[in-house]
Amino acid sequence: MSEGDGDPLDAAVRSLARLIGSTPGPVRRARLQHGDLVVEVEWPEGTPAVAAVPVAPPVEADAGLHYVCAPMVATLYLAPSPGADPFVSPGDRVVPGQQVAILEAMKMMIPVEADRAGEVVKVLVPNATPVEYGERLIALAVSED
Repeated sequence: MSEGDGDPLDAAVRSLARLIGSTPGPVRRARLQHGDLVVEVEWPEGTPAVAAVPVAPPVEADAGLHYVCAPMVATLYLAPSPGADPFVSPGDRVVPGQQVAILEAMKMMIPVEADRAGEVVKVLVPNATPVEYGERLIALAVSED
């Protein structure tokens, strides 16, 4: 646990949040133990940790677009710091793995990366806005590169 300022609880919580955020489906129970430190979270049966947001049916204008979606419930930031240029703007080309935003949850910063190459068509969510799991954040015109 090399992150943070050496606080094992902070590092454990960051690791657990990253793990939950990377899980493809809802999480019912999460437990992380490091030495004597244990972080455990459990949600009641039938109540997922993160509920999927219903996706509206695509309209004609969506044809050919791909969406970078929120991997977890958090606050979206479009720039690395207040007053800085945004990670991406409409017209920018992105490649898979390129950071396009950052999410903040429980004082942890989690990068949001493009999962496909393409051109940013529109940033769909304003800066410093709470977002839900699966919410569309950025529209990309996918390229075949």
